[in-house]
Amino acid sequence: MANNRLKNNHGITKKLSTPIMLSVILVLIGYFIWWLNIPFIQDIYTSATITLVMVLGFQIFNGNSGILSWSYVGFVGIGAFASAIFSMTPQMKSMQMPEMYPFLVNLHVPFVVALILGAIVAAIVAAIVAWPMMKISDDAGAITQFALLIVIHVILAQWSKVTNGPRTFTLGGKTLTTIWVAMISGVIVLFIAYLFKESSLGLKLRATRDDRYAACSSGIDMVKTRYLSYIFSAAIGGFAGGLYSHYILSINASAFYMTLLFNLLSMAVIGGKMSVSGAFFGTILLTLARQGLRQVEPVLTNMGVNASGSTEIIVAVLMIVFLVFRANGIMDRYELSASSLKSLFSRKKKAAK
Repeated sequence: MANNRLKNNHGITKKLSTPIMLSVILVLIGYFIWWLNIPFIQDIYTSATITLVMVLGFQIFNGNSGILSWSYVGFVGIGAFASAIFSMTPQMKSMQMPEMYPFLVNLHVPFVVALILGAIVAAIVAAIVAWPMMKISDDAGAITQFALLIVIHVILAQWSKVTNGPRTFTLGGKTLTTIWVAMISGVIVLFIAYLFKESSLGLKLRATRDDRYAACSSGIDMVKTRYLSYIFSAAIGGFAGGLYSHYILSINASAFYMTLLFNLLSMAVIGGKMSVSGAFFGTILLTLARQGLRQVEPVLTNMGVNASGSTEIIVAVLMIVFLVFRANGIMDRYELSASSLKSLFSRKKKAAK
């Protein structure tokens, strides 16, 4: 009986080796950065980990369904504003937005609860609008998703009684999304994204991606599968938005629009949007590239070279290169795991011989 338990535990560990290994990498990097105690580098790590949570939420639907979810960043924005409203004190809300609805002014919950409620609000909005959209695929589906993003953006930018309209929405107080909160959230969402991928719902969603006609003929309800997955992706996006708003403390609707979408999409494409490991390594690679290029820009400017905007240009060129020569990204659809590392080392040994 003890042997059976050991075998079962070994089987579970082997099955979860991907999120375990990715989490170990994330935690080790975070602990080392915390040990260095350099605020600038800690800020980069915290911001990158929040972005990782966003990319993982994006990968849950986009990577497994093959549908470009333009509207995803809109749900990130919904979660950001919703969690901020839930966590702010009534005094702060009254002072900043005198016209806010009274029932919203009186809402005040702890930070963690606000994050969860922000995710729930994003999921509810997705549940309301998504059903008819999940019947549409290909170009029409992408255009519909983009149209929904525009609608969400306009509402967030103009609903002054909730989001402070086009003006900056300031949370006040201190930063609640610390390096440790970001790290723990990143680890949790890594496991969630991987378990979703390996779940029955995730397998059905990938079946609709690979051949939706064959999937439907085998009894898979494509619309329902996409619908539930889309809601789940929106919830993770809303959670990530809450982490972001409580880290940056000042937000507006423009933060959750095309620039953010391009950043998330470039990380998913370069890393490999069909795998959780691809989302992870794509986020790390693009973060390092962006930070390095941003340090070079002022140097070039001081030398008389106008390098303004060069970071975005280089990232865009890098994405084009990957789309042309390696369309499925660094990891393709493969995951970092104990078995993949073992096979890699065995191939190297054979090649050496």
